[in-house]
Amino acid sequence: MTAADDLAPTALARRLVAERRLHDAEAVVARLVVGSFGLDVVGVTITADWSSLNSLNGLVDVADGRRFFFKFHQEEGEEGTVEEYYRAELLQRAGLPVDMPAMISRKPGHQILLYAYRRDRQLASACLDIERGGDPQDVPNLLRLQAELDRRVGAVYLETLHTASAADVRAEAIHQLFHNRLCDASDASRLAGRAARFYLGRDIALPGLTLPWADFAALRWRINGVDYADTLAALFDASLHRLAPHRLAGGAATAHGDAHNANVWIEARDGDSRLVMFDPAFAGEHVPALLADVKATFHNVFAHPFWLYHPGEADQRFTVSVAVEDGCIVVDHDWALPPLRRGFLDLKVEHVWRPLVAALAARDGLPPDWRRVVRLALFCCPTLVMNLGAGAAHGATAGRSPAISALSFALSVMAGSEPEHGADAFSEFLDAVAA
Repeated sequence: MTAADDLAPTALARRLVAERRLHDAEAVVARLVVGSFGLDVVGVTITADWSSLNSLNGLVDVADGRRFFFKFHQEEGEEGTVEEYYRAELLQRAGLPVDMPAMISRKPGHQILLYAYRRDRQLASACLDIERGGDPQDVPNLLRLQAELDRRVGAVYLETLHTASAADVRAEAIHQLFHNRLCDASDASRLAGRAARFYLGRDIALPGLTLPWADFAALRWRINGVDYADTLAALFDASLHRLAPHRLAGGAATAHGDAHNANVWIEARDGDSRLVMFDPAFAGEHVPALLADVKATFHNVFAHPFWLYHPGEADQRFTVSVAVEDGCIVVDHDWALPPLRRGFLDLKVEHVWRPLVAALAARDGLPPDWRRVVRLALFCCPTLVMNLGAGAAHGATAGRSPAISALSFALSVMAGSEPEHGADAFSEFLDAVAA
């Protein structure tokens, strides 16, 4: 018996894809679908694309001629930390536009969704095409569609806003995206999990310099002339403490929780189109309100263009200089949000974040440190979704150069830490929310 024999099907399939053994992975998915749904599977095709960081998706063909789109998540330690994934029904009841799966398996390690096959594009692909030089005339239409979705999402947050107990909040799957990636299930008080696997004890390669993680994480940051209050070590420790589920009891809402644009279809209908969410792996009725839209905000706005998902292209487009002096890492860069992403951010502020924060404040449910909570969750998005160190590859995302690694950590610090003076895209976002 090999170590792989002990892996659940979802974990084994992801490992095989990471090893570039697509044919073997497809065979595992075929057996998973047969065992879960009793279908006569004649073919499986895995789509190993850039958006599938912690999941797999692709096509399943059945002997009776039907074709399905499949997707599943496989998170480390899911058996001990997640009770139920894929609660699309509650999103539909709340009035959100959601693609209902045709078949669902919720058994831990065998969790998979089958959707009726559709030819619609993912919103993420349409946005990437524009940033790679596509027709900028598509931008107004994408912003119109996003505005319609954000208005509905924001309305559902307000309609379902309530005070949730620590027990209700603790049971939500969304913590798998944040706190559960910072620790092991056996000891939630100690930094471990992905933070340990990606960074602790490793060397960090910067342009012309390599530092042990402990030394790198202790550095102060000066980014484009702005000093930041927190080191990486402080941000990880603060995230572990403040994002612990029991500390997020209070204001909660019904939310998808992971509605980044790779989980959104551009659905054509009746000569027009609309945005429809899918893959509700982390949906819930008691999602902490301040976490509800963090993933969508970060991954639809700040993760672009290129630096997170396409670091090789970022190398060709951005200039990054790095120096370490007197306990401070000094990074200068020319990354900036393009018009499409700034438009998305403005919509998030207007339709989602500002109304939600105002409603929490009106109910006396807004924590005094709400900006800190949002920042720490934003910080976790890039640092825990993949290893930001130079050379580390994740799924279809190639390894990043030392310069883009430095840029990636710098943008993560900008997300998590208040600037000691001046402003940046993240502080302007939070100031607009509070206005």
